[in-house]
Amino acid sequence: MRESDDDARDGAGQSPLAQAPDDATRKGRPDPTRGGRPTMADVARAAGISTALVSIVIRGVPGASEETRRRVLRIADELGYVPDQRAQKLRRSSSRVLGVVFELQQPFHGDLVEHLYAAAARHGYEAVISAVAPSRAESTAVNALLRERCEAAVLLGSRLSDEELERLARRLPTLLVARRSTLASVGSVRGDDMMGIRLAVDHLVGLGHRRIAHIDGAGAPGSSDRRLGFLQGMADHGLADSADVLAGGLTEEAGAEGMRYLLGRQVPPPTAVIAFNDRTATGVLDVLAHQGRSVPGEISVVGYDDSRLAKMPHVQMTTVSQDASAMAEAAVTAALDLVRGGIPRETVLTPRLVERATSGPAPRRDPSL
Repeated sequence: MRESDDDARDGAGQSPLAQAPDDATRKGRPDPTRGGRPTMADVARAAGISTALVSIVIRGVPGASEETRRRVLRIADELGYVPDQRAQKLRRSSSRVLGVVFELQQPFHGDLVEHLYAAAARHGYEAVISAVAPSRAESTAVNALLRERCEAAVLLGSRLSDEELERLARRLPTLLVARRSTLASVGSVRGDDMMGIRLAVDHLVGLGHRRIAHIDGAGAPGSSDRRLGFLQGMADHGLADSADVLAGGLTEEAGAEGMRYLLGRQVPPPTAVIAFNDRTATGVLDVLAHQGRSVPGEISVVGYDDSRLAKMPHVQMTTVSQDASAMAEAAVTAALDLVRGGIPRETVLTPRLVERATSGPAPRRDPSL
């Protein structure tokens, strides 16, 4: 029978903490006389709850309140408790399931998921997905996957902190996709974002553009690399003084707001805009259409990802392709390597520019030419 928080509170008076505990237990540390690494029982003693409830928290299954989860995980970290990975692998060794967390509102994530299904099947695995949405936090999506006996967690564009990722990696091989990993315990597969934006800059400069703006991704994974790539690319062409960076985001609204700002200033607007992603670029195009601005006659627009949005017949957006199929195959290969005990590594894929209808020569009347 599953133990609840109420059960733990009812039994708190009977816990070892209520009976003349020794100094090690009182300080929340395992008894040094027993030797060995901290165990789940040590965590239970320090928290004043049963081992069964600690197990519920560590496994990420229902039955404990959020407050209890936070307290148990904090105590486990303080004690240096690490779950027995060998036992966990034995429990999930026959599942042949990869868990995938993705953002429901990101078109490129949807493209990746489609290819991940196929890539996993080629390796004899199944992909089980859990979505992040405005009403559903990423931590909730991850916990849902932990209940599916997945052999590895594949997180698309994850926003989890390093501390949260480290904790997850102790329980399950973890791979980031479309984000750098700064942790030795977490692998990653991503595109070269700096190179990708520089491809867009080179393309537009080659078309005669000199005043180019970048609506960035704010704090989204990859945004700092793309912002730096834009600035360096412009500087390499001697255009550092005309490089314009606006804080943006991941949505159409962010792109629309940025474009309205660029058009509303008292200075001439840029002749080209590079957006953080295709969704943001769609917002840029919408504002230009509503204001009667010709694309690409007056202003060229370049997106990023080559998602299904960019390929729509009425859009035909110039964009930087991350090749969702290649990224999905690399992600499955890397995840399975982790499952087999491989060392977490970083795989960086080379992007390419896809030229379509939203970019063209700079307007002849541009006073900067």
